[in-house]
Amino acid sequence: MDTERTTAPIKPVRASSRKPLQRLSPAIVEQVERLLGGRTRDIRFNGELAQLFRERSWPRTAKIIRAWMVWVIVLDVLTLGLNAILLPTETVMSMLWPASILPPAALVAAIAFLRPHALWVQGVFLLSAVFLILLSVALVGVNTGGEFYERHLTIMLFVAVTAIIIFPIPLGWAMAIGAAALGIYLVFQLRNPDIEAGSALAGTLFFASGVAATVVARRTATIFAQKTFLLELRDRSRLAELTDANSQLELLARTDPLTGVANRRSMMETLNHFWNEDLKRTSGAAMLMCDVDDFKRLNDNLGHAEGDRCLVKVAGIIQSSMRDERDQVARYGGEEFLVFLPGSDEQEAGVVAERIRSRVEAASLPNPTSRVGPWVTVSIGLAIFMQNSELMSAEHMQRQADAALYLAKKTGRNRVVVHSPEVGQSLPMK
Repeated sequence: MDTERTTAPIKPVRASSRKPLQRLSPAIVEQVERLLGGRTRDIRFNGELAQLFRERSWPRTAKIIRAWMVWVIVLDVLTLGLNAILLPTETVMSMLWPASILPPAALVAAIAFLRPHALWVQGVFLLSAVFLILLSVALVGVNTGGEFYERHLTIMLFVAVTAIIIFPIPLGWAMAIGAAALGIYLVFQLRNPDIEAGSALAGTLFFASGVAATVVARRTATIFAQKTFLLELRDRSRLAELTDANSQLELLARTDPLTGVANRRSMMETLNHFWNEDLKRTSGAAMLMCDVDDFKRLNDNLGHAEGDRCLVKVAGIIQSSMRDERDQVARYGGEEFLVFLPGSDEQEAGVVAERIRSRVEAASLPNPTSRVGPWVTVSIGLAIFMQNSELMSAEHMQRQADAALYLAKKTGRNRVVVHSPEVGQSLPMK
């Protein structure tokens, strides 16, 4: 029994196969609770929270901006085509070059929002494109003159208002769009030969009130979107906490609280799953029933605290002696440990069993009143099931391991015994 496989210790219990939710940092959780605890109108995002909101809202924002840009191009082309049919050629030609500014500006902005960029880059692309679009609409009217002059300036303001309302963008960007539209309107109205400067200023102030109301509405919509995001983050945080708590409860329900290895319930689930799902796909299996020799004498002589320490040490030795993560160990009751070795034959199981026995003995844990010696030892009963053997249940295999353990105890303890139908057969030990 001197051939051993070197492996890392395994984790005793798998609490859950579900992927855990990503936890928010304590600072973010505190900021979320603080903002939700205050007035809605006072919600302001900064730092990591603002970055999270941008990442969350980016796909929707980019999609809206791209769609708006495409429709502006389509409407610009359709308007030019309709004017070409209804208006004189000279008038259409005067509209052509200013209108040609709009499509490339909108197209560049739409392309820029195909993938994320730094916030300032997005702002430069969007505000530049919107400014050129507004300028193009205004210049169409200014260059054509007559009834088209003021009409297109009004259309330009309408375009700006729709952009402010539709784009889910920061307040500063919305204000910049509104200011650009009012600035273009005022400059061209002051140059309008058909109205006086006072009328130009009055008209600008009138439209400014509408633009300001639109910006306020945009800000209100943004605040509600941010509050919805905060509620989502809070729910996510609480769900993550609940998931962690459930995982801990599940872990506690499946783990022996003293030794940290699996408990009897967990081992029963493992055995039932193997017999129901994996038995036909493996060559066989082995069970080891390990029992600490004269454990009652240890408790009576050294006290229960020392007995508990002994069980913890023995559990750790057994766990570290497993071949790989397939093997499972559980505290089966009192000082008994059940080891399940799927896919193992008699030789492999014997190597594992002897490794456990020899390592426990070599640990030199005190048990001065033991009938074996001054140190803690274990007796091990081994049962084997091979694929070509007669089918047996998990319970029957446990009874075989128990019978082999009983024989190991009866024949002197501190040994490994393999179950056989007639008599127990001791494996050779170092």
